[in-house]
Amino acid sequence: MAMYESEHTKFIREWMEKNPQEAEARFQGRALWWDKAPVTPEEARRLAAAKVPPKAYYYDAN
Repeated sequence: MAMYESEHTKFIREWMEKNPQEAEARFQGRALWWDKAPVTPEEARRLAAAKVPPKAYYYDAN
């Protein structure tokens, strides 16, 4: 039994075969947005000190 493959999946698969440099760009984009460096203890203290306490009623605009 053949597995279904959408038009979008086929397009992306063909695009990646024709443009292999896009794989490196994809990994760089992931590193930029998701792979974060560990936080140092000094930076953690600075971030904790800068934290603003939440309002009593979160959805109040005033």
